[in-house]
Amino acid sequence: MPKTIKITKGLDIKLIGAAEKTISVIQPQIFAIKPTDFIGVFPKMLVKEGDMVEAGTPIFFDKYRENIVFTAPHSGRVLELKRGDKRVLLEIRMEPDSFNKQIDFEPANPESLTKEQITGKLLKSGLWTLIKQRPYNVIANPDISPKAIFISAFGSAPLAPDYDFIINGRGDDFQTGLNVLKGLTTGKVHLNISDTTTAPEFLNAKNVEITTFKGPHPAGNVGIQIHHISPINKGDIVWTVNVQDVATIGYLFKKGVINPEVVIALAGSEVLKPRYFKTIRGGCIKKMVESNVSNAELRYISGNVLTGTAIRPDNFLGFYDNMVTVIPEGNYSEFLGWALPGFGKFSTSRSYPSFLTPGKSYVMDTNLHGGERAFVMTGKFEEVFPMDVLPLQLIKSIIFEDIDLMENLGIYEVEPEDFALVEFVDTSKTNIQALIRKGLEIMRKEMN
Repeated sequence: MPKTIKITKGLDIKLIGAAEKTISVIQPQIFAIKPTDFIGVFPKMLVKEGDMVEAGTPIFFDKYRENIVFTAPHSGRVLELKRGDKRVLLEIRMEPDSFNKQIDFEPANPESLTKEQITGKLLKSGLWTLIKQRPYNVIANPDISPKAIFISAFGSAPLAPDYDFIINGRGDDFQTGLNVLKGLTTGKVHLNISDTTTAPEFLNAKNVEITTFKGPHPAGNVGIQIHHISPINKGDIVWTVNVQDVATIGYLFKKGVINPEVVIALAGSEVLKPRYFKTIRGGCIKKMVESNVSNAELRYISGNVLTGTAIRPDNFLGFYDNMVTVIPEGNYSEFLGWALPGFGKFSTSRSYPSFLTPGKSYVMDTNLHGGERAFVMTGKFEEVFPMDVLPLQLIKSIIFEDIDLMENLGIYEVEPEDFALVEFVDTSKTNIQALIRKGLEIMRKEMN
């Protein structure tokens, strides 16, 4: 019987535009690998514009960890190496072909392989990049054995995709992926589900410890789950893997080739037909949103509204993202907005009448309703932050760059996404997630 952990602090933000449980298959005209998706990676190119590549062909490697290789998810032609300021490499754009020629990495039973053999296959195929390490949320170090591996099998963010639906029919791949991960650690592989999870692929999973989480967002955040199961102390290393990425790893060991496909949710109030799409990892979203969004001025987000990255409608999915959200832009001023009754507006307090309709879904835009202001104590942070960490004090220690204080206040436990709700309720309009990332980068450089 799985144990249940109840999260009492948090906030569910109900938005209009959840994806319907139907899947459309699209072949994007362009896909891209974005080095900026990988924290701490300095790319060294192995291909040039015009090169033809197969699925599994090395595209670039990390300058400081040469065994961390990034491979093409699909065969095709390298179109462009797009660079930004100071020639920073932003995107490797590729055009997929119609037949997807694949490098054969040979099928293997992970339960008959050593840790070194499993690691070698993942590194060679480029799928090692799907495994992330905490603290710092960087690509995992293959030379270290983690104390545990964590997989969150549900999302609690606004309009989060339904993993029960996404994993349907991929049970064999998912279980093989779990077997692979089990071979990488002497600790436990934790599969964390919701109290509403029904997928047999999760409920009947083997070689894992299943824990049920109940409560509001951020209950689905893997960082919150880690904190309540096996907190990260100084010197601890844990790994995390996304649900679909577990299945992708399993597919490699079952078939011997890379599966380039991911299922993502297109959601948001401005999507005419919100639904799921099967596409290539890093695919351009143009075909998904073309003639499928309203005529308003829109914000396209790779990820969810709290933690995602703003992109253009001809841009690409983030490497680790499993949804695209489309909401109205909020570039307007509201005359006497503070003095109006606020019917139809969402609020975390009783300032507006929305507290009388707790189950209502809203259309929300990007308007901050004010600019950055003095950093004040309101007690709101603690209401939505379900960790035994003092959020306000930790934020201030990062502002002052006090390394010892950051460490004592639990910097190793957190990631920016864990502070997304703190940022949402912050009356000062401070970019708190960016501050948390800054603090983690200070600590990472200090430890190296």
